[in-house]
Amino acid sequence: MHLTLIGIGTGNPEHLTLQAIRAMNTQDLILIPRKGEGKADLADLRRAICDEMLTNPTTQIAEFDLPVRDEATQEYRQRVEDWHDAIAAVWQQTIDASGKGKRVALLVWGDPSLYDSTLRIASRLDPAPTLEVIPGITSLQALTAAHAIPINDIGAPFVVTTGRRLCEEGWPEGIDTIAVMLDGNCAFQTLPLDGFHIWWGAYVGMREQIICAGPLSEMSLEIIETRAKARADHGWIMDIYVLRKLP
Repeated sequence: MHLTLIGIGTGNPEHLTLQAIRAMNTQDLILIPRKGEGKADLADLRRAICDEMLTNPTTQIAEFDLPVRDEATQEYRQRVEDWHDAIAAVWQQTIDASGKGKRVALLVWGDPSLYDSTLRIASRLDPAPTLEVIPGITSLQALTAAHAIPINDIGAPFVVTTGRRLCEEGWPEGIDTIAVMLDGNCAFQTLPLDGFHIWWGAYVGMREQIICAGPLSEMSLEIIETRAKARADHGWIMDIYVLRKLP
C-alpha cells in the first residue's frame, strides 16, 4: 500500500497547495475521521475539501469513527500509545472493507510533522506502507500571519511546546519566545502575568478565526473568557499562542 499523508492547513481550503491537490487526485481511497458529534465541523471541512478539489471520479471516500482516548487509566504516554494502536487498527479495517487499498490518503490538519501523530500511527500498520508526506500550512504559521509578526527576534531561538509541559516544567531556560499548542487549560495562567506579551488565536485561518494580542496581564482574562465562549458556541476549539518576554 502507498499511504499519502496530505497536510491541508488549518481549515481554509485555500491553504491547500497544488502538490496537495494533485496528490488527492491520484488516490484510490481517502480516509476521513469522524471525531464525534461535537466535532462534526472537522469532518464536514474535509468533505468540503474533497467536494471542491477532487476531479478524479474513481477516488473513493471512506469515513471512520475515531477511537476515544482512555483518560481514566495509566500514565499519559501509555494512554497515547494505546490510543494510537486503536486508531491504526481502525484505519486497517476501513481500508480492507473498502477493497481499495493500493493508494490511500489521509487529510491531515495542519502539517503531519508538527504536533501530529499521523506518522506514528502509520508506522503501526502491518505490512508497513510506502509513505509519502505532502507538507501543509501549520497553525503556527497561520497564527503569526494573522498577527503579522515574526516568530523570533533576530538570530534568536524559540521553543514550540505544549500547555501540559508549560504547566509541569515552567518557562524554558534561556529562551525569550515560546509557541504553545495543545493547551486545553490556558497554561499561561501559571506564569507571572507581568513581563510577557501574548499573541493568541483560535480557528486560525478559518472563517471563524478569533485573534487578540497584548500584555499578558491585560489579555489573560479576556482570552480565557473568549476561549470558553467559542468552545461552547462551536462544540470544539483549536487555539495556539505565542508568548514573549518583555524587555
